[in-house]
Amino acid sequence: MQTLRRRDQLLVGFTLFSMFFGAGNLIFPPQLGAQAGVDTWPAMAGLAVSAVGLPILGVIAVVRSGSLTRLAGRVHPVFATVFTILIYLSIGPCLAIPRTASTSFEMAVPPFAGPDAPLGLLQLLYSLVFLVALRPEKLTSRLGRLLCPLLLALVAVMFLGCLIHPVGGYGPALPPYDSAAPVEGFLTGYQTMDTIAALNFGIVIVMNIRALGVTEEKAVLRSTVRAGGVAAVLFLSVYSMLAHIGALSGGAFPGTTNGAATMTNLVGAIFGPWGRAILAAVFVIACFNTCVGLLSSCSTYFHTLLPRFPASAWAAFFALLSMVIANAGLDQILEFSVPVLNILYPPAIVLILLSFLPERLQRLRAIYPAGILFTGAASILYTVQGLGAAVPVLDGVLSAVPLAEVGLGWVLPALAGVLLGAVLSLQRESKEVR
Repeated sequence: MQTLRRRDQLLVGFTLFSMFFGAGNLIFPPQLGAQAGVDTWPAMAGLAVSAVGLPILGVIAVVRSGSLTRLAGRVHPVFATVFTILIYLSIGPCLAIPRTASTSFEMAVPPFAGPDAPLGLLQLLYSLVFLVALRPEKLTSRLGRLLCPLLLALVAVMFLGCLIHPVGGYGPALPPYDSAAPVEGFLTGYQTMDTIAALNFGIVIVMNIRALGVTEEKAVLRSTVRAGGVAAVLFLSVYSMLAHIGALSGGAFPGTTNGAATMTNLVGAIFGPWGRAILAAVFVIACFNTCVGLLSSCSTYFHTLLPRFPASAWAAFFALLSMVIANAGLDQILEFSVPVLNILYPPAIVLILLSFLPERLQRLRAIYPAGILFTGAASILYTVQGLGAAVPVLDGVLSAVPLAEVGLGWVLPALAGVLLGAVLSLQRESKEVR
């Protein structure tokens, strides 16, 4: 049976890690540490599930199914199209690209600008740089070779600096981490967007594996699982170091509103201006490369949907849209992303988990539409409730659902939908037999 050499297997694992590792992966673990304080490690356990385990399972689910369209098509063809479009918009021009641009700006400009600097104008001018991403051919190949090793080296240096010259201890756990740290860590993992991004990365990994000479389906799947294991080890190591850095920073510099500021404060305290300069440079490189890749993938996908518009036109449109949204600022983008991801993540999680059901249950096709319908409805209702616009009649019912108080009220409706779908499928089979 075909198999990858150990060196190639590690290469694919590092490739998978590099595809996921962007701005969100750098800023959310430190912010978790800063807010969770003494409860950092219980919170990290939750983050590991949603930001490491589920993304890896997502890649494997797509590989097993053949494509995201086939996987989502088990619900309905219309759902497959709409869901895929929403995923590309969220990991592209509406959330991920603007967040990436704003993150690199926060790291590269404010720490070095004077107190009277016109930050709004500077951010507008800075975001224009990302229009260069309209021609990604050479930039991607050059920056991609340096991105992963440089980021890993930076995190390791910061972590060692914290061990050698600690700025203090962990601070107290702040709300909401002080009451349910593991659950809050799980919900924080939504913000990395990796689980929904994984639904688009599966096919890319397959292409990499096939290019290395492995073509048998079972061998490709086995190589994907092993690559996922390599990526998981890297993620857990990096996230743990970043969380420790954030916890120390939160104790020494309380009150930061995002992970970029959390890291800037600590690196500045340990390494001085040179540390901040290096950190800023790496964030700019990482975020720029991420913008290039996201603009390229989004424009290519929408070109396949509407081929009358060339991919270059889609890239220009998405670049301009991203530039406009990026100028809202990092805090505002993060605030807006929470309700959007609270709606998208539960159906994505359920879709991934359903794909791992035994083959006998996979034939009960109604479990997919019923499970996703119930999950999607619950996630929308709870998100609306969280925004303070819930229907009064439903408010009491929604609050009474188990796990609702910790932000997981969609779990029971999802189970109910899957069970209902199984019952409907069995009834249909029974009628066909008669």
